[in-house]
Amino acid sequence: MGLKWGPKQMNPVDVGRMESAYQTALAALLTERTPEGHWVGELSTSALSTATAVSALALVRKTGAVCGPFDALIAGGIHWLTAHQNADGGWGDTIRSFSNISTTMLCRAAFHLTGTAAEYEATLQRSEEWLHTRYGQTAEDWAEAIRTRYGKDRTFSVPILMTSALAGLVSWHEVPSLPFELACFPQSWFRFLRIPVVSYALPALIAIGQAVHYHHPPWNPLIHLIRRLAIDKSLQVLQRIQPSNGGFLEATPLTSFVTMALASIGRTDHPVVRKCVEFLVASVRPDGSWPIDTNLATWVTTLSINALAAAGELDKLDRKEQLRDWLLRQQYKGRHPYTGADPGGWAWTDLPGGVPDADDTAGAMLALSHILMSPEECRMRERLTQVFDREGFEYDSCVEGGTRWLVDLQNKDGGWPTFCRGWGRLPFDRSGCDLTAHALRAIACWLERLWNVRYRTDPVFRKMAKGPPWIPQRFRAIDAGLEYLARSQRPDGSWLPLWFGNQHAPDEENPIYGTARVLAAYRDLDQMTSEPARRGIAWLLSAQNADGGWGGAANTPSSIEETALAVEVLFDAGPAAETAVERGLAWLIERIEAGGLSQPTPIGFYFAKLWYFEKLYPIIFSVAALGRARRKLAAAH
Repeated sequence: MGLKWGPKQMNPVDVGRMESAYQTALAALLTERTPEGHWVGELSTSALSTATAVSALALVRKTGAVCGPFDALIAGGIHWLTAHQNADGGWGDTIRSFSNISTTMLCRAAFHLTGTAAEYEATLQRSEEWLHTRYGQTAEDWAEAIRTRYGKDRTFSVPILMTSALAGLVSWHEVPSLPFELACFPQSWFRFLRIPVVSYALPALIAIGQAVHYHHPPWNPLIHLIRRLAIDKSLQVLQRIQPSNGGFLEATPLTSFVTMALASIGRTDHPVVRKCVEFLVASVRPDGSWPIDTNLATWVTTLSINALAAAGELDKLDRKEQLRDWLLRQQYKGRHPYTGADPGGWAWTDLPGGVPDADDTAGAMLALSHILMSPEECRMRERLTQVFDREGFEYDSCVEGGTRWLVDLQNKDGGWPTFCRGWGRLPFDRSGCDLTAHALRAIACWLERLWNVRYRTDPVFRKMAKGPPWIPQRFRAIDAGLEYLARSQRPDGSWLPLWFGNQHAPDEENPIYGTARVLAAYRDLDQMTSEPARRGIAWLLSAQNADGGWGGAANTPSSIEETALAVEVLFDAGPAAETAVERGLAWLIERIEAGGLSQPTPIGFYFAKLWYFEKLYPIIFSVAALGRARRKLAAAH
């Protein structure tokens, strides 16, 4: 936005302090690189993950033939849960999360399933008082509260109720059945079968569905027969889609639920259970807890590269060729056995349990645009690219595969889902504003950078573009995506994200994150003066807190993550945003000086209202915001 920052205009932001804060964030980011050149980060440890892991190991120890030193792992997990119970008596998903009924019910079940309930009677009494105060006096009340929290989506409600039933805390009558027989149909049919769980929860559908069928058989004899006949075949599907390291989605909760379900029906010797146990044993942390997922290595690596590019600091990356090759290796070259996704996408991690998705593919495409189109890389184009056709359009096969993958994933409504096109309208399967904005940025970036298509500035060319047939397809994808974003904008001008929230905000939503991410797409497509963008900017400015920062919504506690995201995008919002940007920068600098980079905020949703925080988020977002500020300041002088 061309801030005319001079010595007087910088008040209340001190240039020297800003530079110091930036260098602190930059050094922290570069220090976190691994010897291999990429980033791994560190996901928050989790009471929910720890509770499910020790419950699974306890059931295996009690009923199965899988041998292992589980006693110490179970004792360590139970001790960690006791030490991290919230003051109100409940448990939250992370050590910085509010107590919630889901995690509290799972933690209570863990004490009973591990046989430690009597030893920790006082701990359980406090949790029961918390449940009584908020959700009623009976187990039936608590089960209904669980079902109400998740509505039609059974992805998480049924596993929680199953675990509680296995612990004897609720009746099996309270546990809804799952049609696990549907997993026997071809993957291409799933979008039409109205499966009551989201696409990534197929392992839970199979294993937990079988457990409920075993412990509480259906009264309908026809359904009973169909499901009995589907047991072996659905288990074959489960075994086929299990990653080589045993961890479904690299997620401790999902892997633990599968383990518990199969162990409870006498399947402890099944190969799926053996591999699940191996994953759980390998995933425990030194303090006795388990994280929500192993890592977000690919995701945080692409975020880091893109932040450094925003700051104009890609020259700080040594071993750039090594980093480039690592990122290219993460692209899936074959059809994914779990979701049936075509080749060409990226997952959030470099580990076997990852699944290609829209957000990570878009992040990887943007990161590659910065690396592959750097001056030194352009000198190596002969090795990295090939000529596509007689029109002379040059492209890299990985990039073409990624853009094609993104375009093919687009839903009919113009938006992008996470994993599977057209699966359904359950949370995390439907189109998301943040996913759509990210995909638009990636597709538009490569249309211009790689093929020199002037999408932004020449509408006549856009309508009459010639060349390979996939280029007009990408124009249509961008237009449809922008129309989706315009339709999805809320009346107040904000947008909601799919994979991020804020526990302080109404309905645990995070319109700050969603609006900032969508505005980044309007910025990158040179549409910040469009009506939706103007309304989004106005809302973002109105949501700034009195202290100068931003939280998840107006009047929620400011955080480094949300303030940095808002500040970064408002640099391109015009003169009307200058004062807000300066106040935001001042707040951000003060927090960094106070050590705030080491205090990440739980703003991430893993799935089904399951919270996490990531060590690198405040660092990455601060580098991007402060780096842009430095570039704007340098350009003004």
